[in-house]
Amino acid sequence: MIFKKLTFKGGVHPPENKELAEGQAIEVLPLPESVIIPVQQHLGAPAEPIVDIGDEVRTGDKVCEAKGFVSVPSHASISGKVTKIEKRPHPVGGEILSIIIENDGKDELSPSIAPISNYFAQDVEEMKKKIQEAGLAGMGGAAFPTHVKLSPPADKPIDTFILNGAECEPYLTADHRLMMERSNEILEGVRIIMKILACKTGYIGIEKNKPDAIALTQKLVNDAGDKLTVIPLNVKYPQGAEKQLIKAITNRRVPAGGLPMDVGCLVHNVGTAKAVYDAVSSNKPLYERVVTVSGRGINQSKNLLVRIGTPFQNLIDFCGGITEDTVKVINGGPMMGIAQYTLEVPVTKGTSGILALTRAEAKLPEPEPCIRCARCVDACPMNLLPNTLARVIEYQLFDEAHKLGVLDYIECGSCAFVCPSKIRHIHHFKYGKLEVNKMLKSKAA
Repeated sequence: MIFKKLTFKGGVHPPENKELAEGQAIEVLPLPESVIIPVQQHLGAPAEPIVDIGDEVRTGDKVCEAKGFVSVPSHASISGKVTKIEKRPHPVGGEILSIIIENDGKDELSPSIAPISNYFAQDVEEMKKKIQEAGLAGMGGAAFPTHVKLSPPADKPIDTFILNGAECEPYLTADHRLMMERSNEILEGVRIIMKILACKTGYIGIEKNKPDAIALTQKLVNDAGDKLTVIPLNVKYPQGAEKQLIKAITNRRVPAGGLPMDVGCLVHNVGTAKAVYDAVSSNKPLYERVVTVSGRGINQSKNLLVRIGTPFQNLIDFCGGITEDTVKVINGGPMMGIAQYTLEVPVTKGTSGILALTRAEAKLPEPEPCIRCARCVDACPMNLLPNTLARVIEYQLFDEAHKLGVLDYIECGSCAFVCPSKIRHIHHFKYGKLEVNKMLKSKAA
């Protein structure tokens, strides 16, 4: 099928650095001595512990119950004993109530995890319930509860599903390896999602820097006779952001303040599709995921299958440790990731990568005054005015920041990447979004 090549406005081309890990097949990380399961691994309301200190749990047993519709449960990722329930450092910042489980060495599975014959014949509501009970949240980093995205309101039907295989963040290759090693399961997850949504049009977007994944996925789609279109996407960051992906593939523009459902689209990444298959076909909860460990500060870059709750230190040790000139360890990619102050933070459902950066990679010059060159405006994929926004936030003019659309800022970092004055736009905008939300809540009250 010939498909008109489309794109989105703005974007940048940071060094990819994917060669460090893209050829490394997924390895299984040995189980840790203990895991740390935070009650908050998703957007929405935190889950609530349903176990007590001293309780024995099996791998896949539920240890946290969802509180509300926009929430998901969490599960034990090893078998053993609950030893503590206390606040621990979280990779996205702050300290979060967490359940600590000591490994008993048995890795005994919950009896609820078992293959389901003819699982595709289940009705849609049953499928969504399994996805919710499995604790699925978007594995591309946003960590939005999957069952919520699969339950659009009746007045916003979804006619187009897009599988996000772009993986546009530099260094990260976990999704690439999943597409190479688990493609059949990913595609079965796509079929389940499209059945739930009752949509007939499906696209699989993969950046052209993954030609092997494009070729393999296209072959499997052709062999199965699926009505799916594989779209080789131009390599441009942030191609994997859902609004930009929708624009590039369908030429539909999600309105400011809107959601993909407003234009009849829904996007899930490949890791989420694989987890959907696991949940529906065998009642398997989300207790493990693939994580890229990379950067020139790591001795051996790898892609690892890791149990949720495993401390970052375990992954780094398995990869040969960090080099002497490593100055920063990041949760996620270099454009949107968060630097860590301790390696005892746990892998969560949204941990796609751990980067160890050397002084040369992580160098961050001191910012200088804005020269009004407008490169940030050209690069912004959301059609915002980053230079003006940074200025009004600096002067705490939050009403003005709201009018200028700070809440639409997706924190992709394109503006900061191209800025010749090295202004730390992301820092300004994270602060601005926080203050604008506080202001809006105060006005509503």
